[in-house]
Amino acid sequence: MYEIFLKLLEQKGVTAYKVGKTTGIASSTFSDWKSGRSVPKQEKLQKIADYFGVTVEYLMTGQNSKYSDADAILDVRISEDFELKEAIKKYYSLDDRKKKHVIELINLLSEE
Repeated sequence: MYEIFLKLLEQKGVTAYKVGKTTGIASSTFSDWKSGRSVPKQEKLQKIADYFGVTVEYLMTGQNSKYSDADAILDVRISEDFELKEAIKKYYSLDDRKKKHVIELINLLSEE
C-alpha cells in the first residue's frame, strides 16, 4: 500500500505532509505504515483514496477491477483480526458439508 501511496504523491505533485494536513492523518502514521509498525485502518484508507480520487482497492493493490471498496476494507479488517484469520484458515480445511454448516450457523446467528 505504501508504495502506491508514494506513486500517487509523485503523480499529483504533493507531499505526505500536505495529504496529512488535508486529511487529518498524522505524519507519524505515514511513517508507521512505511516501516510496517502498523497497517492502515479503513477510515484512513478511505480518506487517502478520496484525496487522490482513487478507490481503496487501487490504493491497496494498484489495480481497479470489480473488487469493491467494501471488499478492500474487509480485507484490511480481516488482516487486523488474528482470531478471524485463524477461523478462516480452519474453515478452508473443512470438507464441503462442514463448510455449509458453518455458513448456516453464521446466517442463523446474524438473524438475531
